[in-house]
Amino acid sequence: MIYEMQIDDYSEIYELWENTPGVGLSDADTRENIHGFLLRNKGISFVYRYEDRIIGTILCGHDGRREYIHHVTVAEKYRRRGIGQMLVDKSLQKLREEGINKCHIFVFNNNAIGNVF
Repeated sequence: MIYEMQIDDYSEIYELWENTPGVGLSDADTRENIHGFLLRNKGISFVYRYEDRIIGTILCGHDGRREYIHHVTVAEKYRRRGIGQMLVDKSLQKLREEGINKCHIFVFNNNAIGNVF
């Protein structure tokens, strides 16, 4: 099931990001910085829970006219089930409701799985 991302889940979210090849983490991904990001971009970042574990994430924000997607992740064991696409679709739907129709997603060149997605 998809739920709005909450800072209380930060440790579990960060662990997923840290263990997902192709996800680049930096000082921007500290608990404090993610908390501020979620407060400024309420209701557009999500997690996917399965059996009470977070197995997917999308970190999404906007500047008032375009959306930015970061850290779309799905635990390896659960890939190829449409979870990543569901997370992206949910964020895009929420942004369209706010009148934002342009989106950028950040993927490293060497992230083969991310680029295929």
